[in-house]
Amino acid sequence: MPLRIVFLGSPAFAVIPLERLVADARYQVVGVVTQPDRPAGRGRALVATPVKQAALRLGVPVLTPETLRDPAAVAELAALRPDVGVVAAYGEILRRDVLAIPPLGYVNIHPSLLPLYRGPSPVAGAILNGDAETGVTIMLIDAKMDSGPILAQRTVPLPPDARTGSLTQELFAIGADMLVETLEAYARGAITPQPQDHARATFTKLLTRDDGIIDWTQPAIRIERMTRAYDPWPGATTTWRGALLKIIAARVIADRCADAPPGTLIDTADGPAVATGDGLLALVTVQPAGKRPLPAADWRRGLRLSGGEQLGDASESLSNGAAVH
Repeated sequence: MPLRIVFLGSPAFAVIPLERLVADARYQVVGVVTQPDRPAGRGRALVATPVKQAALRLGVPVLTPETLRDPAAVAELAALRPDVGVVAAYGEILRRDVLAIPPLGYVNIHPSLLPLYRGPSPVAGAILNGDAETGVTIMLIDAKMDSGPILAQRTVPLPPDARTGSLTQELFAIGADMLVETLEAYARGAITPQPQDHARATFTKLLTRDDGIIDWTQPAIRIERMTRAYDPWPGATTTWRGALLKIIAARVIADRCADAPPGTLIDTADGPAVATGDGLLALVTVQPAGKRPLPAADWRRGLRLSGGEQLGDASESLSNGAAVH
C-alpha cells in the first residue's frame, strides 16, 4: 500500500517536492493544504497559491483554511487519514492537535543546515553572513520552530554570487530528491531521528520591507550581500533625489577606500560607485521607481551631478515610499 501523505505548502518552490511525491508510486498524496487565495496585482483579483494551482493540475484534493486553528479545518485534515504529513513552507506553525493527526508525524524540508538558521528566512540569513556552504535538512516537526529531530541532511556549497530566489529553488529541488528516499526509509523504521544540538541554534526572522533599506554607513561587503539576500523580496532599496532606487546588483571595490561621506555617489573607472562605511560599492544594475532594471552606467549617464550628492536619507522611511517594493 502506498504511504498516504498530506502535503502542506504554499509558494512556488514548494511545488517541486509536491510533484515528486505525486509522481512516485510509493506515495499517495491524499490532500494538499495551502494558504487561501489572496488579492494580487493591480486589479487585486484573487490568486491561488502556486501549490494550489499545481495540486489542481495534478488532480489532488485541496484544502485552503484561513487557519489550522479552526476545529473544522482540523477535522477536514483528520478525515484524509494521512500516514504522514509533509511540510514545505506552508506559512503557519502547526499546533499540537494538528501534529497528532498522522501516526508518523510531519516531515519538513528546511533549506539550511539545522540547527543553523531556524525560522522563515534561512537562505537570506546564510547569504547575509557570507557563509561558504549551506544545505538542506529533512526533519520531523515538533511543537517548537524548526527544532525537531533530523532524518537527513546534505551540505551544498554557497557560491559567492548566490541570490535567495534561485538558491531557494535549487535547495528545494535537492530537498525533493532527499525527501522521496527519506520518507520511505523513515516509514519502515530504517532511520533513527537524530536530535538537534540546540546549543548551536541560530534564528532568522520574517523579513519586512524595512529590512531592505540600505544603511550606507554599513560596510560595502554587507550591502552587496543585501542585494543578493533580499532578491526577490524585499529588495535592497535606497533613495535618490527623493525617489526610490533599487540596487539589484553591485560589486565591492576591494582596493579603494571612500574619501567621502557614506552614501555619496562617486564616478570611478569601474563605473558609478557609492561610498560606504567601509569601502566603495560599485553599482552594476539598478531600478529607478516605475522603470525597468538597467545597467548602472546607463542610469548614471542620464544624471547631472552637482557634486557630493548622496543616496539615501536617514529621515526617509516607508511612510513616504522610500522602501516600497
